[in-house]
Amino acid sequence: MNDTAIEYHRNNLDKSSSPYLVQHKDNPVWWQEWSNDVIKYAVSSEKLLLVSVGYSTCHWCHVMASEAFSDERTAKYLNDNFICIKVDREERPDIDQYMMDFIQRQSGRGGWPLNVFMTPSLQPVFALTYAPAYQKGSMNSFLSVAQQVFAYYQKNRDDIPSFVPEVEMPGVADEDYLIQSLEGFYDRENGGFGKGQKFPSHSTLLYLLYRLAADDDKLIKEICVKTLEEMRLRGLNDHLQGGIFRYCTDAKWTIPHFEKMLYDQAMVIWTYSLAFRVLGNIGYKNMAENVISCLRESFEEDGLFISAHDADTDHEEGATYLWSYEELKAFLTKDELYKLSQVYDISISGNFEGKNHLVKKADKSVADVENKLLSIRRQREQPCRDGKIICGNNALAAIGFIQAGRLLNRRELISEAAVHVKKLIGRFWDGSVLAHSYYRGQLQKNAFLSDAAALFTAVTMLYEENPVWKPEMEIFEKYLLSFKEGEDWIESRAEDFMTINASWFDHPVPSGVSLAEFGLARADLLKGEDIPGKEYRQPYQSDFYNIAAMMSNGLFHVITSEKPVPWDIVPVNSIQLRGGHEQDCYMGTCRSLNDGNYTF
Repeated sequence: MNDTAIEYHRNNLDKSSSPYLVQHKDNPVWWQEWSNDVIKYAVSSEKLLLVSVGYSTCHWCHVMASEAFSDERTAKYLNDNFICIKVDREERPDIDQYMMDFIQRQSGRGGWPLNVFMTPSLQPVFALTYAPAYQKGSMNSFLSVAQQVFAYYQKNRDDIPSFVPEVEMPGVADEDYLIQSLEGFYDRENGGFGKGQKFPSHSTLLYLLYRLAADDDKLIKEICVKTLEEMRLRGLNDHLQGGIFRYCTDAKWTIPHFEKMLYDQAMVIWTYSLAFRVLGNIGYKNMAENVISCLRESFEEDGLFISAHDADTDHEEGATYLWSYEELKAFLTKDELYKLSQVYDISISGNFEGKNHLVKKADKSVADVENKLLSIRRQREQPCRDGKIICGNNALAAIGFIQAGRLLNRRELISEAAVHVKKLIGRFWDGSVLAHSYYRGQLQKNAFLSDAAALFTAVTMLYEENPVWKPEMEIFEKYLLSFKEGEDWIESRAEDFMTINASWFDHPVPSGVSLAEFGLARADLLKGEDIPGKEYRQPYQSDFYNIAAMMSNGLFHVITSEKPVPWDIVPVNSIQLRGGHEQDCYMGTCRSLNDGNYTF
């Protein structure tokens, strides 16, 4: 046995810079990180690959790590017959996108952990998500699945069909029917979209709110208000500390998966700040400001923001956040418990495994009681943190702060965002490549469209505030365009993986394509250039892209003035640029700001 083989006959994740991979370092499976050397070793060994993709705050990833991947019998079979690779989807969104395309083509659905068996030449054979260590009812054990895949490959190794991912541009949509189409996804009873588990649809809400600013439509207002209220008052929201959880497992927004992701916080700040200006509900302002407080308290690290907080505490989902009725009786006075019960739906039986997750039944504040419970909660063991600093997600947070600064009339937030973006550029930009993530002194230098588009969009907003950002806008526009090939956008061109075309899907965050098109449309308008009208794309799938389409079709005010106009008096669907014309151009008509009859 040569030295190289000996090196691979062990779990090597103790050397990883990924918090997620380090979580699997004690598994008996001989996990490796993705690299050219590992792939070459698989080829020389003529062994199948098992590529398991997940992320640090993924509940079912933890379950599999503690079950199948900790099972000695399963591990021995995998070690004997496969080269096993663990991938952090947040570090390698290109590999994750490819694997997700495959499982969705294979079965029509996906999720994490995402386990894909592949040939040494990187052709996927079979994919699945969670599987137990031992058979549960009709659910096969992971060992059984691995044995079946191995047997299939031995028999059919020369006939494995090739898989080529297809990234399709969403079809053109009729502007007049976009809202009616979105209504078809809308859950009128519970708010949100879809009839099952509820995700916060940031891009859809942003599009609808900008449309509402341009067109006071009763249906749009109904969808926005119902959804925003359910997200704010029910179980998605952390009512004590601020911030939202990843999603709710039920249609009524009651019980979440308890992980908190930076990208969700960034988008919800923008969404609720915009909702406050469009709809005037002070609760939306409070919501945005509470999320900002949450970021400062629990996400900030060395001037930037970490990626996420886990759903589990000591392997128990939601443990930090839940309250038994007996605990509430012990911690609170009778008067405090009464006040709490008037605002929150609490009971002896609870709403989650015998405990209470705080869900409001009345839109009221009991700040003194809430603060007392938060103080007690801070003394509990806290969920693990994913300390990775991801460039694009931090840029999204800067965008959220800029928008909150404008829409909530808090200029200091814009200044904070400027400092944040300067720090991002200093850490991640080397003059030619924008790196992706940073953890414990190690910089991951893979280049992705999503990072480039988010940072460029943030820079266009800072340039809008202050022209000293012009050099950065020019530099990062050129860099962003390097990801475009003809009419197609490329997500990445990694040396150790195939070129991946960019996705158009605007959930849970805007796609790299949509952010790129949005940022470029803004930049052209800020430079005083005409931009061609973009066609609207399929609703729900491309809602953030459709904000860029609104912009290109004249539905954003382009306000030219010698000095900045206060953001609290201009329409929310506005772009400001400096010039001597003193005019507002909207829907193909320009009017002088000095016209005595002119009002915004």
